[in-house]
Amino acid sequence: MEGLKAETRLVEEEIEVLIDGLLTREEQIVSKRLRLVHLVKELTEKKHQSKKLEMALQKSYNALHVCDGQLAILKAESEAAVNFLDKWQKVAEELRGCTSATKDLMQTKLLQSNQSEHVVEQRPLLAGGQVSNDLLPLRLSVIWCPDDRFKLKVNQGKAGLEENCMKGRLSELPAAMLEVRQCYSSQGDMLGEIQTLHSSFAIDWRPAQKLLVYLKTASVVCSLEVEEGYPRTGHVCLVSIRRDAQPIDTSMLQPPKKKMSLTEWLVFLSTSPLV
Repeated sequence: MEGLKAETRLVEEEIEVLIDGLLTREEQIVSKRLRLVHLVKELTEKKHQSKKLEMALQKSYNALHVCDGQLAILKAESEAAVNFLDKWQKVAEELRGCTSATKDLMQTKLLQSNQSEHVVEQRPLLAGGQVSNDLLPLRLSVIWCPDDRFKLKVNQGKAGLEENCMKGRLSELPAAMLEVRQCYSSQGDMLGEIQTLHSSFAIDWRPAQKLLVYLKTASVVCSLEVEEGYPRTGHVCLVSIRRDAQPIDTSMLQPPKKKMSLTEWLVFLSTSPLV
């Protein structure tokens, strides 16, 4: 009986040791499971973060591609601007050269300058080198065109010179401006007289036809033709007088002298009771 009890205690002790071992292993397994759950959770979070990083990276690549395109456009625009500046500087150099070439005979002043146009004012000088106070300054517009070309426009206003537009290469600009100056200077006496008459009479000078139209009243219009070479060689001729758009007989008009200037003609017509 005693031997059976001893054997039973031995078995119980072994069972208790076995149970303790099993409990310890259970705790270890539970601990490992918890660690595995935590690791799975971390891996899952990193997987989501990886997808976000991948999307962010793709967006960055797309933004970089857009920036490259914008940079290419800006580079092209910059090169175009530099080319335009180079060409415009050539225009300015040609204009400065033209101004220098004509400074002995003209006073030239730059009134306006922008990316597409220069506006200059030229005032002719008298033979003695003095500025003419009777002749208005002449305004010219120099317009830059592609392929190193220019347009030179004469802004008539009350200057009386026929408006036209000259074109050519930049190298031809000084010659073109000199030609306009010579044309203006050659008509200086006549145009100076016409400009002065504007302040006293209602007149309209038509340079292409060499015709001066004088509006005496609202219904009476007189037309005078100015011959080439006036006032030194050319004459002033009365072309017509119209009242209410109908021509009137001018045979009774008796000018005080055979050859009269524009001013004398206008004074005569304005005071004549027959007109």
